[in-house]
Amino acid sequence: MFNEKLVRTAKQLTKYCQTGDEEKGLNELYAPDCVSVEALDMPGGPMGREANGLDAIRGKHAWWYENNEVHSSTAEGPYLHGDDSFSLVFEMDVTDKNSGERVQMKEVGHYTVNTDGKIIREAFYYPPFE
Repeated sequence: MFNEKLVRTAKQLTKYCQTGDEEKGLNELYAPDCVSVEALDMPGGPMGREANGLDAIRGKHAWWYENNEVHSSTAEGPYLHGDDSFSLVFEMDVTDKNSGERVQMKEVGHYTVNTDGKIIREAFYYPPFE
């Protein structure tokens, strides 16, 4: 059986991502000292690949929504691993507000939780760009 706190956090984050309530997820499920790591630098993003702390992650989210129009977004999962991690598969249809370019994106988010069930690390994985 999987850790009950892991299952609860994974299911709740999935629900928040599916309903567009990511802010609730940040407020309820993330540890204050959590870390977010992107596979690559986000062009024009507010920071490098890594955001340290909940406020930095909130800033990353704000930058994303200020610079991208999200037409649709899905979150598939969760896929559990061991006692302390899970993954979600995201698909998004977005338009870059600066360039007007519309793209379909797919990525995997991998989350690590502490013994309290709080997310302490998230890392995102992208397929190769064509």
